Amino acid sequence: MNSSELTQMGEYGGDEGVRRRGCSCTKENFLPEESFRSWGNYARALKETPLRLKDRVLTRSLDQTELVDVKAQSQHEMKKTLNWWDLMWFGIGAVIGAGIFVLTGLEAREHAGPAVVLSYVVSGVSALLSVFCYTEFAVEIPVAGGSFAYLRVELGDFMAFIAAGNILLEYVIGGAAVARSWTSYFATLLNHDPNDFRIVAHSLSPDYRYLDPIAIVVLAIICVLAVMSTKGSSRFNYIASIFHVAVIIFIIIAGLIKADTKNYRDFTPFGVRGIFQASAVLFFAYVGFDAVSTMAEETKNPGRDIPIGLVGSMVITTLAYCLLAVTLCLMQPYQTIDVDAPFSVAFEAVGMGWAKYIVAAGALKGMTTVLLVSAVGQARYLTHIARTHMLPPWLAIVNEKTGTPVNATVVMIAATAVIAFFTSLGILSNLLSISTLFIFMLVAIGLLVRRYYVSGVTTTANRIKFIVFLALILGSSIATALYWAISTDGWIAYAITGPIWLLSTIGLWLFVPQAREPKVWGVPLVPWLPSLSIAINIFLLGSIDRASFERFGLWTLIILVYYFLFGLHASYDTAKEASSAKQMKNVEEGAVN
Repeated sequence: MNSSELTQMGEYGGDEGVRRRGCSCTKENFLPEESFRSWGNYARALKETPLRLKDRVLTRSLDQTELVDVKAQSQHEMKKTLNWWDLMWFGIGAVIGAGIFVLTGLEAREHAGPAVVLSYVVSGVSALLSVFCYTEFAVEIPVAGGSFAYLRVELGDFMAFIAAGNILLEYVIGGAAVARSWTSYFATLLNHDPNDFRIVAHSLSPDYRYLDPIAIVVLAIICVLAVMSTKGSSRFNYIASIFHVAVIIFIIIAGLIKADTKNYRDFTPFGVRGIFQASAVLFFAYVGFDAVSTMAEETKNPGRDIPIGLVGSMVITTLAYCLLAVTLCLMQPYQTIDVDAPFSVAFEAVGMGWAKYIVAAGALKGMTTVLLVSAVGQARYLTHIARTHMLPPWLAIVNEKTGTPVNATVVMIAATAVIAFFTSLGILSNLLSISTLFIFMLVAIGLLVRRYYVSGVTTTANRIKFIVFLALILGSSIATALYWAISTDGWIAYAITGPIWLLSTIGLWLFVPQAREPKVWGVPLVPWLPSLSIAINIFLLGSIDRASFERFGLWTLIILVYYFLFGLHASYDTAKEASSAKQMKNVEEGAVN
């Protein structure tokens, strides 16, 4: 049965389902499942929460389910209009934003000194390892759900939902921060203070009183671009990104002309710890490539285009970041680098004050494309989550004319706009990175599960060995990160945890046969690269402050409450309806009877 037939049939073989839901905003658009058809049904569902949770924790989706059955919930297909060129420029546009123009100066001055270039290398290696893992999944499961779909297949519904909730928060908070930064750089371009363009509400708290209407206008324009056409968004993105690359080349060449090698004499003033502390913060400068993986469903030839687009954009980005970091620290001593506008002040310090306008224009372009690619990516995450009914299926609808998820795009942009309008950049900047590192670690675990465990293929003995080695890899990585966080000069623990990680990876490599080979493109050097990705991501998590973990825990608690009250029961009902439908009886494995 093809996807068009499934669309006609509606909800997993039902006779009404999806087509009806797209027509109006009724209860059927938001809570159509059996558990919500009466208060009695809902009460029974709540009583069955432990059994249903066990089912969702132990149940894994199938590749074919994500590719056909779940995708059919959107009424219409997304248009396959993208190639490797589009994806590569989407990757560059998504990643190279305002972060490089702000974070470099802050981390060079406060944590790493001129060795900030090594911090970018560490973060870049970690990001590249994650790119490899994402690429294999995106080639094998080219759907809009990105990491949510990958984790549903390998780690089950529950872990996928936890991951998805955090990545959506990261998108909204990150988008709001970039939108407010857009106003700041726009003000710089016009020689004004950013608050000159904001409305002051004196009755509100200082962190929320500077209302930003420009951020709203920018986000509204981005929303229009994102819903009109993915291909149109792609064209706008790579034209703007070409301009941005030209600005970066100008900064590097003009800056190196004014370079002074004396500024590199004290290369590591804060030591190795400072380099890794900066890496944890600078990792945020690489965030965004995961949005490109959500565009796999709209890619003409995923097996060829996704590896070239994703890996190519990350290599270019890492090289650009390292060159910009070297340039900045050669232009002036790290102690005098400005933390707010490092490149602009550096050019003024060497007698090229006019160059700050070029830097501001480049930053504005970077932030614009980051917002655009983020809007495209986050809407596709939300769409695929809604296809499983963990969120209202109304959000899963794809517009027939544009081939884009209009409802999901508008909702996500609206949420971003509300936060951007009220909340100061200082509050927003403290809510970044931790969710992304957590997701990337889970995707690396998911890749190992995909390669080494296939139901009905992996023997019981090999499954036990795999679980033991994976637990040791995770345990040693967590222990290393914890020791790094609490100890400033010790080394004994590293002499224990390092060899445990190494021997566990060797054991997985030698003693557990791979149960699945990639069909088109695969991560090289498995299990080494995924295992290293797990270790680095967890290590960087150990460099993040306690307050970030508290916020991460609070948000996770909030989405768990929603999951137990609504998402669990909606997705459980949907999965059971799918399993009971004769033509879709093999949609999941591991379900609890």
